[in-house]
Amino acid sequence: MRQVARWLERGLEWFLILQMALLTAVVVYAVIMRKAGVSASWYDEVAAIQLAWITYYGAGLAALKRRHIGFDGVLLAMGPALRRPAVFLAEGLTLGFFALMTWSGLEVLAVLEGMSLISLTWVPVQFTQSVIPIGGALFIGASLLSFPDYLRATMAGVSMEHAEIEEAVR
Repeated sequence: MRQVARWLERGLEWFLILQMALLTAVVVYAVIMRKAGVSASWYDEVAAIQLAWITYYGAGLAALKRRHIGFDGVLLAMGPALRRPAVFLAEGLTLGFFALMTWSGLEVLAVLEGMSLISLTWVPVQFTQSVIPIGGALFIGASLLSFPDYLRATMAGVSMEHAEIEEAVR
């Protein structure tokens, strides 16, 4: 599982680097074009989509590294007898939310069938919005891959999210 997690981590990192470089290029291009007096009609739509993709895929990377928003301080303040069920409850609620988001994203894609972007009519909206179910499934997969290490660390009283918490709890 760790090998799969490493491959996923590297793939997400490279994808996000590429997306950020492309977003930077789009923004610089748009600024230059506006200064020249010719505005790119597709800029706003494409930049917003890229930002959403960076956010969703970045959330998957954060889940894989266990650097997303959590509540380690609460878990680590609990005794081991309560901590284990609390970790499983929290993980279950998180996975449930992202399963619902993934399912809802697939429903949204069905509704968007046949639609295209306003400024780039050759780009299907389904493609741009595919980030919702893909991002949800990615978060679920990343959480499952990182859960064994997270459980082990949390039960040992070690925060994977905030190293500074460890000293305060001990």
